[in-house]
Amino acid sequence: MTTEAAAGSSVEKGEFVNVRGFQTHIHTAGTGAPIVLIHGSGPGVTAWANWRSTLPFLASKGFHVYAYDILGFGYTERKPGERYHYRDWVDQLIAVIEDVVGEPAMLLGNSLGGALSLRVASERPDLVRRMALMGSGGLEFKMSPSLEAIWGYTPSIENMHAMIAEHFAYDPALATRDLVRMRYEASMQPGFQESYAALFPAPREPWIAKLSTPEDDIRKITAPTLLFHGREDKVVPLSVSYRLLELIADAQLHVFGKCGHWTQVERAAEFNALAALFFEGGR
Repeated sequence: MTTEAAAGSSVEKGEFVNVRGFQTHIHTAGTGAPIVLIHGSGPGVTAWANWRSTLPFLASKGFHVYAYDILGFGYTERKPGERYHYRDWVDQLIAVIEDVVGEPAMLLGNSLGGALSLRVASERPDLVRRMALMGSGGLEFKMSPSLEAIWGYTPSIENMHAMIAEHFAYDPALATRDLVRMRYEASMQPGFQESYAALFPAPREPWIAKLSTPEDDIRKITAPTLLFHGREDKVVPLSVSYRLLELIADAQLHVFGKCGHWTQVERAAEFNALAALFFEGGR
């Protein structure tokens, strides 16, 4: 049961699906083996903002692609007075796979989405065929100044420009006027900033541990895993992906030089092609 989302620009509109009591905003495209895309935790993020080039590309390669807004982000329903955290997000991803996809899926997780993918793959291996993780969280690491700035964002054009030019991207030229304006306006949608500010309140470093999966549980993951990381990532250090490569038995790692935390934007063509090739093995 779906209804059109009255959200953002027309290109950002997906559908609302009732997922265990929450009107969850979701985009779907294509037919074939299912892939669920899980976005990160930046200000103004939505599934569409995160995956606007990846979703149609994977759909064109013969996959059924699902990209949804995590609880507390984007256009997914917010319950008055409720705050959403890691367990809610893990349970939501499980529910999307079970209730919307309806069969085991492949996962593509960005940053926070990578952390959620790791937890689901460790808790419910029956639901995960394989997964690709990009600049993934999920292990403990020292809070970076960039992550502190991102989780502590307050809305302004100047702050959004800094988010992109100084923290997300390797090349500050990526912070074009149009991109900055789009992300700023998304962060200013009614209820967005209030919800975002409540997700990771100061002190923020303990939230990294709360988003982590114990290493012993990660060692049990059997799903084939492709790790992507930008060498110059200032948000999540490259060392996290190196450690995941050691922990996950069936894992490979692709590192992009001259690339920050936005691999899917900064190196879109190579990223999309490598992801599609990897997911071919899960059909």
